[in-house]
Amino acid sequence: MSSVMQFFRNVRSEMRKVSWPRRKELTNYTITVVTTVALLAIFFAGVDYVISYFMRFIIGD
Repeated sequence: MSSVMQFFRNVRSEMRKVSWPRRKELTNYTITVVTTVALLAIFFAGVDYVISYFMRFIIGD
């Protein structure tokens, strides 16, 4: 049980050393990630549509 308590003390100590982002940085990072994911989703949806179109054209459905 002592080793478990020591583990959590070490975790707490290390968490104090973490450099947490400020609100503005976090907002910028979040906007960047959401925008990137949205653009990639649109891109892959377009690629999927084009491939599906050509597959339907080739198969003759």
